Amino acid sequence: MRKLIFIVSSLLLFLSLSSPRGFSQMSPGDSPEETAERLQLRIDSIKSLSFTFNQQTRGEMTGRPRKGSGRAIFYKGNSKSFMRWDYISPDKQVIVSDGNVFSMYFENLNQMIVTPAENFEKELTYSFFTGNGNLKKNFHILPPNQEYSGPIENSRVIKLVPIQPHPQVQDIHLWVTESSLIRRMTIRDHFGTLTILNFSDIQVDTLAEADKKTLQSIFSFTPPDDTEIIEQ
Repeated sequence: MRKLIFIVSSLLLFLSLSSPRGFSQMSPGDSPEETAERLQLRIDSIKSLSFTFNQQTRGEMTGRPRKGSGRAIFYKGNSKSFMRWDYISPDKQVIVSDGNVFSMYFENLNQMIVTPAENFEKELTYSFFTGNGNLKKNFHILPPNQEYSGPIENSRVIKLVPIQPHPQVQDIHLWVTESSLIRRMTIRDHFGTLTILNFSDIQVDTLAEADKKTLQSIFSFTPPDDTEIIEQ
């Protein structure tokens, strides 16, 4: 779960960290490469992004399918980026980063793991945090697998395969809407475990004019006093 949260967070942060540019609406004949370019251009223009998510993980290595849900929010600053995931089910978890410190709180374990964000600088997925990631440079952009090829909610599906082998990701499928936002994401690891995330109530730029105090209150978390703090 912890590795998965980092991967998903990293990918979504990457898709929101570059310099603003224009974007275009989806065309009927868009290729996977054109869809990916349109997606990156669209998200590049966003200052903040929030959404409700529902997650399901299934596969031979996981036993019974596991589910989770909650709310996430991202903010792109001038020199660093912020994120927060609040899982409300099945257990409370808070994953938050202010661009300097990455913290993961697990209520059922009564623990919070704290690590400098710079520890991940050499990780492929961490490049998404810094805005150095690029879809075309980091992924092969392909048509979707056959089981995902049908139309879903006026979205176009593309498949991403890491150009450099990644220890936790075999491939990713993205459902990109007409307005070039991600509606659904699937992540498959090398054991065939599949994680499906559906996003709803997507809100764009609600924090565009937020002041420093507001950002600090959102992108920080103080655990209960008896929480075990593990520094890595």
